[in-house]
Amino acid sequence: MSYTEAKEKYAKLGVDVEAAMETLKGVPVSLHCWQGDDVRGFDTDPSKPLTGGIQTTGNYPGRARTPEELMADIDEVLKLIPGKVKMNLHASYAIFENGEWADRDKLEPKHFKKWVDFCKARGLGCDFNPTFFSHPKCDPLTLSSPHEETRRFWIDHGKASIRISQYLAEELGQECVMNIWTGDGFKDVPGDRLGPRVRYREAIDEILSEPFDFNKVKPCVESKVFGIGVEAYTVGSAEFALSYAAANPGKCIPLMDNGHYHPTEVVSDKIPALLAFYPEIALHVTRPIRWDSDHVVLFDDETREIAREIVRCGGLDGRVKIALDYFDASINRVSAWTTGFRNLQKALLFALLQPNDTEKRLQDEGDWTSLMVLQEDLKTAPFGDVWDEYCRRQGKPLDGAWLPGIKQYEADVLSKRA
Repeated sequence: MSYTEAKEKYAKLGVDVEAAMETLKGVPVSLHCWQGDDVRGFDTDPSKPLTGGIQTTGNYPGRARTPEELMADIDEVLKLIPGKVKMNLHASYAIFENGEWADRDKLEPKHFKKWVDFCKARGLGCDFNPTFFSHPKCDPLTLSSPHEETRRFWIDHGKASIRISQYLAEELGQECVMNIWTGDGFKDVPGDRLGPRVRYREAIDEILSEPFDFNKVKPCVESKVFGIGVEAYTVGSAEFALSYAAANPGKCIPLMDNGHYHPTEVVSDKIPALLAFYPEIALHVTRPIRWDSDHVVLFDDETREIAREIVRCGGLDGRVKIALDYFDASINRVSAWTTGFRNLQKALLFALLQPNDTEKRLQDEGDWTSLMVLQEDLKTAPFGDVWDEYCRRQGKPLDGAWLPGIKQYEADVLSKRA
């Protein structure tokens, strides 16, 4: 079926395909830098293991080892993905020059100038994350530590991250979502669950006391169920993160990672629940398999449902901040980036091509028979022809045409990295 025929078929369902594509091309999605180097960063010894509940599996050749290599790999991805892209940086990706080095509590905007230059040259915005893991100052707790010296170090790191986020927003002319996540917790049953959470709350309060413009910087608190080495108790639970955001409007918004819940929970259902109360929310889109395993995002049921709820709830107007978050070291990393980003774009386009007003009307009328039949019929609608047209208009390769270029880049560049 041609694009023209597909467009006509969707029109009969009351869907404006041209409007859907026009909307999607303006929706920013953050591309996470850490897929390219297995969350190693540039501020600590890359030979040491990751800590704080973070683990990357696989040893596929070609991992980026320097900022230049990482940026080159990102450039390869940008050639292949349609849509509006933002970068997403962790603080550990600071770039130091001329022998300079600063610990995380002393990081400054200047340590991210090369990233700003990179983004400006490509028309990208940038989100930011303090890095509360894989550092000698984890004891192993950070913001919830009972030790004042440890907490002070990490609070100062959070404040530095606020200043860096403000810098990124002002330099790039786009809001910066700054996400606070720690792996704080315990491997076995704790004797005190309240104390760490009170310290955590007070530490975040102090971080957010650093002056910033909430129109430009959107601090988030991200929750988690558990992590490696913190299986019994996580300080930043879902209840904690949502309560903190609710108690601090105008300073903080909630962030949900769809890998950070029990396997029977789905974030797609949580999106409208939160948007009933919060003006803005943020998402990290990933793919958990049995646990928070951060697999490459696929065009699967839950990814489509997440996208559908974003669209149904009017979240594409900026109410929902969308970012990717996964890291797979078992396959070509450029392909992993590309696959996940394209699949999220597919899911958003698929969602925009649903007759949501009709479905809502059928639900309100109690016509569940017609609603079910319509939803099933839409599964075989000519979505692929519209996706191909969207890629063509964005000047990006169609499905089935982009992998050979990555294979060539692997042969020419990645395979030569030690």
